[in-house]
Amino acid sequence: MLISRRDWLASAAAVACGAATQRAGATPTKRVKVKSVAAIVSIYEPKTHADVLIGKILEGWKQDGGTGPALKLSSLYVDQVSDRDLSRKMAAKYNVPIYDSIEKAVTVGTDQIPVDGVISIGEHGDYPFNDKGQQLYPRRRFFKEITDAFRKYDRVVPVFNDKHPGPVWTDAKWMYDRAQKMKIPFMAGSSLPLTYRKPDLNVPLGSEIEAAVGIGYSGLDIYGIHALECFQCLVERRQGAESGVEWVQYLEGDAMWNALDAGIVSQDVFNAALASVPKVGKGDIRADRDAGLFLFKYNDGFLGALFMLQSVNRTSVALKLKGQKQPVATQFEERTEPAHPHFAYLLKAIECMVHTGRPSYPIERTLLTSGILDRALTSRSLDGKKLKTPELAIRYQPVAYPHAPLPALTSNPSQPLVK
Repeated sequence: MLISRRDWLASAAAVACGAATQRAGATPTKRVKVKSVAAIVSIYEPKTHADVLIGKILEGWKQDGGTGPALKLSSLYVDQVSDRDLSRKMAAKYNVPIYDSIEKAVTVGTDQIPVDGVISIGEHGDYPFNDKGQQLYPRRRFFKEITDAFRKYDRVVPVFNDKHPGPVWTDAKWMYDRAQKMKIPFMAGSSLPLTYRKPDLNVPLGSEIEAAVGIGYSGLDIYGIHALECFQCLVERRQGAESGVEWVQYLEGDAMWNALDAGIVSQDVFNAALASVPKVGKGDIRADRDAGLFLFKYNDGFLGALFMLQSVNRTSVALKLKGQKQPVATQFEERTEPAHPHFAYLLKAIECMVHTGRPSYPIERTLLTSGILDRALTSRSLDGKKLKTPELAIRYQPVAYPHAPLPALTSNPSQPLVK
């Protein structure tokens, strides 16, 4: 029987996963079975999220034809096709069928759900913006049609939603509620919590965190979620389980800097976060006219502060830990070579979910960050009004899922990845 190059690469990845586990001294495992996934994407152009995630399933972790995840792409749906489209070329190269509906892609043109998971990527493409500056990607529509197919054919499989569900809060909550009701293993979020940290920073679960400040950059919606996810993946490790957020406020101009000057936000912790990111240009950072502050108070009294600055070009978080005189800080590195490795570590988490049937980390983290972001943008549209957020009383228990360079990309995806 002839085997395609795509199937051969997936089999090689499975062998490598088992071999890596055995070399590390773990209990020897059986050869890892390759799992199949359907991909539902908004657009598939070079360097889009579809390219740097789905491309790694087709062409390996480095997208160079080498070893990749123990996943096989069984089908593809593309919502918008442009003159820069890669989907037709890649589908022809790897013999992947493209379908004209989400249901057909999830069923691979049959009358059942034969795939082991679905990857939904509603990011990039020509979609409208609302008056709060949120680009209305079709993430809820994608999820609805995916899960409608689950209902119709009476089977659910794990689903990953790229970045934040929604992006509008009502859509995010609807998606979460449907996943809960249908008992769908559901995961979402940014690649940055999984990427390299410079310097490397590990915060043990249950740490006594006294203060935290995050710094993000670029668009408030498109990059604000990345910065919030980085912030939350660290502060969720504070003593006690996460219980959600009491209120959210957006500040800018003098009101933003007054929060520092008045000591509402720790100047020392802010300085540590700022020192961890590269600057764009010179001059007084307070002259940054497009800067903004997401300020939010958790239900346990902890204060969240995320500065969105256009005078920097990376994301960082600084923490003041009890018993330590100086804050600790790290930059979440968006390395670009080879082939966006932060997406490789995100795909590893997706691979683990598809193989185990369990999310690698709680969907509630991303639901909470989605809500904070939506409410911050709402506050901005209301001239900085502080918004009570009883809907964000979202409780969850964080897990110690590792970031790059651990786990090893060739590790067994069916083994728990905790450290």
